[in-house]
Amino acid sequence: MANGFSLFPPAVKHLLIVNALVFVALLTPDISQIVFVIGALWPLQSDYFMPWQFITYMFLHGGFAHLFFNLFALWMFGQSIENLWGTRRFVVYYFLTGIGAALIHILVTGANVPMVGASGAVYGILLAFAMMFPNRPIMMIFLPIPIKAKYFVLIFGALELFNGVSSLQTGIAHFAHLGGMVVGYILIKLWRIKGNYE
Repeated sequence: MANGFSLFPPAVKHLLIVNALVFVALLTPDISQIVFVIGALWPLQSDYFMPWQFITYMFLHGGFAHLFFNLFALWMFGQSIENLWGTRRFVVYYFLTGIGAALIHILVTGANVPMVGASGAVYGILLAFAMMFPNRPIMMIFLPIPIKAKYFVLIFGALELFNGVSSLQTGIAHFAHLGGMVVGYILIKLWRIKGNYE
């Protein structure tokens, strides 16, 4: 468990910076196509697929709104988790949930288009927040009253499941979001069994 508290702990801070820099690079016409081809997670049968894309896809985003909401959620919930767990465990968790999210998305949907975004890992962070701080109230713009984190995550998970089952062709990787939560839940349960943290 980490000691002290920081609004911008090291991993969260560097993830915010790198994601922002990659987004700026994608705005540059001369290199945007190269960055996208190399970094996006392409379908496994594609000539463009490379194993490292299971990590690099998390740093590419489809637009400013996509980037903003992912990074805002990463900061809002991730700072508490990194301060609680420490940087090393937080980084391991973040990337494993992101990789797991991509794998589950591919297994469930077949994934015939390139995939980008940190949403799977961010949903994993959201799940971790709810498990670590289940009764902490969350106030969101679209919610008129605070709601406990554990209920907030249940609602989001149910919405993602409904959207994933009912509309697989929306262009949003709903099963990647669910995948990040599922992998995060498994990791936390395993760590608790091993007694690695409370």
